[in-house]
Amino acid sequence: MASVCFMITMALYFVATVSFLTYLLRRSDALSKVSLWVTAAGFVFHTIALVARMATASSPATPSFSEALSFFSWMMILVFLVVEFRHRIHVLGSFMVPLALVSLVSAAALPETVPTLKPVFKTLWVHVTLSMLGTVGFTVAFVAGVMYLIQDRLLKSKRFNVLYSKLPALDFLDHLNQQSIILGFPLLTLGIVTGAISAEFDRGSYVSWNPEQTGALITWLFYFFVLLGRLTVGWRAKRAAYLTVVGFACVILTLVGVVLKSHGALS
Repeated sequence: MASVCFMITMALYFVATVSFLTYLLRRSDALSKVSLWVTAAGFVFHTIALVARMATASSPATPSFSEALSFFSWMMILVFLVVEFRHRIHVLGSFMVPLALVSLVSAAALPETVPTLKPVFKTLWVHVTLSMLGTVGFTVAFVAGVMYLIQDRLLKSKRFNVLYSKLPALDFLDHLNQQSIILGFPLLTLGIVTGAISAEFDRGSYVSWNPEQTGALITWLFYFFVLLGRLTVGWRAKRAAYLTVVGFACVILTLVGVVLKSHGALS
């Protein structure tokens, strides 16, 4: 059942991705509504798939990296739906849904024999949830930063096209960028702390300085300085947007490094 629901989820997210990307180039409110409802349907199937997978898992307390990626995709869609129904930012789906699709496809592409990762991911679901929620916050900050840079360039070049009319105002995007980091940073911090505590029980050491932990700590330090700069020095607008793009690149590189290490472990 879980496998079938995952396949339906990927199909619906793919359709929603194509629909949302088409919406960027066309003046059609109906298209945004269709995209939203297809995404919501995919989210329902995704939820059923996750619950079914956890119900049949031999060790639900220690998720694999593939399961963590799928859960990350699910939370991205959840956050998008919450923001969408609250603020009605249809264009956000044109950025969030494709990222969720890539994450879910990546999870499906990993072989089932990939071992459970440790110590960062071989912990209770509370650690995975906190870490992934923090990462989702940084993802929203990244999307807000990208939209800010696009809107800023359109304004400076005086290209008031369809995309310009759909992107939110610069002040709102800057606020969304900052609030996403403010929410994501403490969640990631709690995720790292719970992971370290679990590692102490599992291996007798809070920090082992493996690539996963090192990448997570580098990401934490980067966003710590970004948040410090935003709240104290007053970094705003374009500088903050560029920094969140760089920070998200660090997140992706960390995830890629974990995947490559997992494949190396199999060979």
